[in-house]
Amino acid sequence: MTTSTSEILKRIRRIEIRTRRLVNDSLAGEYHSMFKGRGMEFSEVREYQRGDDVRAIDWNVTARMGSPFVKQFVEERELTVHILFDASASGLYGSFGQRKKDMAAEVSALLAFSAISNQDKVGLIIFSDEVETYIPPKKGREHVLRLIREVLMVQPRGRSSNLQGALSFLGKITTKRSVVFLLSDFFTSGYERTLTVLNRKHDIVAVSIRDGLEQDPPSVGLVRMRDLETGSEILVDTSDPATRQRYLTHLNAIDTATRSSMTRADVDLLELRADQPYEKPLTLFFAARARGIRV
Repeated sequence: MTTSTSEILKRIRRIEIRTRRLVNDSLAGEYHSMFKGRGMEFSEVREYQRGDDVRAIDWNVTARMGSPFVKQFVEERELTVHILFDASASGLYGSFGQRKKDMAAEVSALLAFSAISNQDKVGLIIFSDEVETYIPPKKGREHVLRLIREVLMVQPRGRSSNLQGALSFLGKITTKRSVVFLLSDFFTSGYERTLTVLNRKHDIVAVSIRDGLEQDPPSVGLVRMRDLETGSEILVDTSDPATRQRYLTHLNAIDTATRSSMTRADVDLLELRADQPYEKPLTLFFAARARGIRV
């Protein structure tokens, strides 16, 4: 069923109110500390004062003025943030009134508002098995509202997830160091080498979003299940212990591979569930990164 424009606008407004409150209450400062600027840039010189670092003395100015002067630097704070949003069909799954895609949209909004509250630029790449949408980084509330609208209204041409292609696209369109948030359920593979190479230049954070019933499906007997990405259907006996064990073994293998890939690439991984509140784990994650603790 197609969502009306008025319903989309109401959702955007609700998301803005909810996420901006969280940013203002607890995340803006942590975000600032979590991600460093691009370095230090020269600001001015001033006369030497007792206690100044002698290594900061500008000897050329000192020689001209006849008394010691020191260089002053300020942090070049402005960052560029890219949000990579996985719009593959598996994100449409949700068991408790909220789809994985809905939580990913809200977390994306929260990250975008955190960025602009610190005067950073934020851009968006929506991908499935191809890059669906690219919005270059900009500042400002209206820009963030546009990003939220794009995420909520996207009707992807593809159904599966090609994270490798999205990362390669990011590498082509950005030349400067950026902060990259990657939101996906990571039901994909083949991206590990590209992720490792990109993270040497950028600061990449992976946000995995799953659903509770994916992790622990109920035992309710025979159920017809459909793969949202391929469209194939099978009849599954959810009460059969051997069937459940095979499923859980398969899912655990995916999770183990994802965590191993992030560890090898030196990428922090935040794991969220669509059936549980995200505020506390996200706040704890920000706080840990702000203290220099890699997650």
